[in-house]
Amino acid sequence: MDNCILQLNEAIQEDLIVSIDKGVTNVINALIEAAKHVFPFKLETEEPTLINHPFSNGDIGVLIGLTGDVKGTIIIEGKEDIFAKISEGLFGMVLEGEMLHSFAGELGNMMAGHLSTNLTKNGFTMDITPPTVLVGEATLHGFHEAYCIRAKMDNSYEILFYLIFETRKVTD
Repeated sequence: MDNCILQLNEAIQEDLIVSIDKGVTNVINALIEAAKHVFPFKLETEEPTLINHPFSNGDIGVLIGLTGDVKGTIIIEGKEDIFAKISEGLFGMVLEGEMLHSFAGELGNMMAGHLSTNLTKNGFTMDITPPTVLVGEATLHGFHEAYCIRAKMDNSYEILFYLIFETRKVTD
């Protein structure tokens, strides 16, 4: 009897891991689609890389929590000149200082809103938290795994998108 339970548990774990991996792929694709929709420039994205160690952000980072079927955090990170270039593309003027920081939060809000809409179309239930803007370097600790997607705008300006998931793979 115990052997049957063990085999069943292994089968459930395998299905859960496949489900999580498929969910991760759906979220990554929806995030890239949201960025391409919101950003006023052509984006070239690289393959996502898995990160399981602390990392530091650049000049500006925008954190947005994800709740519902997808639990985790999105971080949009880049140098101030990148966010200024995006503000110029969207609003026709370069923002600086507090206005730029406020804009970074709104940019994160727009992206997370589109991400939520894209995932809802695929059957996910999710909501987003208000953005938190980090100015200056900060090191992020205390997560199991994150995925980093590097994107270039106009083949020169680099911006990073991080997806940190609270969901952990089932292990023995």
